[in-house]
Amino acid sequence: MHASTTASPRWYPLRQIGRSIGRAICRAVLRRIACALLLGATLSPTFAGDIVIGQVAPLSGVLASTGRDMVLGARVYFDHVNAGGGIHGAQIRHVVLDDGYKVDETVRATETLIDKHQAVALIGFAGTANVGEVLKRGILEQRGVALVAPYTGGESLRGKQNRNIFHIRAGYADEAEHMVDHLVTLGVTRIAVFHQNDGFGEAGRKGVDDALARRNLKIAAVATYERNTEDVSSAVDTIRKADAGAVIMVSVNRSTAAFTKAFRNAGGTAQLLNISVVDAGELVKLSGAAAMHGLGISQVMPFPYSEALPVTREFKRLFAKHADSNAAISYTNFEEFIGAKVLVEALRRAGPNPGPEKVLRALETLSNYDVGGFSVSFSPSNRIGSRYVEVTVIGRKGNLLR
Repeated sequence: MHASTTASPRWYPLRQIGRSIGRAICRAVLRRIACALLLGATLSPTFAGDIVIGQVAPLSGVLASTGRDMVLGARVYFDHVNAGGGIHGAQIRHVVLDDGYKVDETVRATETLIDKHQAVALIGFAGTANVGEVLKRGILEQRGVALVAPYTGGESLRGKQNRNIFHIRAGYADEAEHMVDHLVTLGVTRIAVFHQNDGFGEAGRKGVDDALARRNLKIAAVATYERNTEDVSSAVDTIRKADAGAVIMVSVNRSTAAFTKAFRNAGGTAQLLNISVVDAGELVKLSGAAAMHGLGISQVMPFPYSEALPVTREFKRLFAKHADSNAAISYTNFEEFIGAKVLVEALRRAGPNPGPEKVLRALETLSNYDVGGFSVSFSPSNRIGSRYVEVTVIGRKGNLLR
């Protein structure tokens, strides 16, 4: 069985370069090897006949915990498939590259996966701006490669012209509509927005703006923070002065944890909600259960901790078998597990020795494909596989409640 592969840099003869450069390279190499070991990966080369699936993920930087969970979820299912003989006798080679949540690195890594590693499909990138730049440069379109289950709900990525991306999650506009409807139903009409200052944050803010406009309401206040930072002090002041009844956040784990804790410590009493890209367990680790208690999180996947659905029962069983003993189930790794299931079904339908075009066309045939109580539906004219949304809340003990 071939396990996932996290590509690592070459070793360099350190005696031929300066001591400071040598130390920097050593640190970089060690970080990459650590990522590989963490993910249960090997550093072996691709074998002839393998089906290469590429993944770019933020294994370093502010989104590192999310990136690790994304890779883990896909790997659990790929390992299960390989243990059962693979697909048409071929093993899946899951090649992972770290982009650190940096747009330029996402572009570079995507080209490497396709051109060097000969990936027949891609899975689970993170970031609206990151995926948006890959699209802008025409990398997927020019090479005819499909990207399945990107970890973003940006509406700019979901247009009919973006035919190489297959979404299994609802968009940020869907999430915003659900949260605004929930709040307005409860009588909360002064709603502020806290968001990351980039394409990801703007996509979420626009979703809230549009949802409020449909109810003849306007955003009470907007506050932002810069990408890859946790500097939220001015945002806290802006939101508090607005006297909003609720704040919808469009932010990642670290900034969400920082804002929530600072806002509560400053006496903020508004209801706080965030979109689905954050993980409750990570938020509690970062700022504690007391600070996170009551935070609402919209979700675009079924509750993964339940035994109610066949797919959640399957996920739990395979997670226990293939994940490290210290790994924890999350919405993030469950989402990419489902993404891997969808992609594997397309690989089966594509037949032996599938190329990128065959995989893409096979994905188009997945109409109302049931992964086990949760359906994903694509067609030649539709790339939005699901619009499922529900809201969960972090409980007093830090656990996630429906």
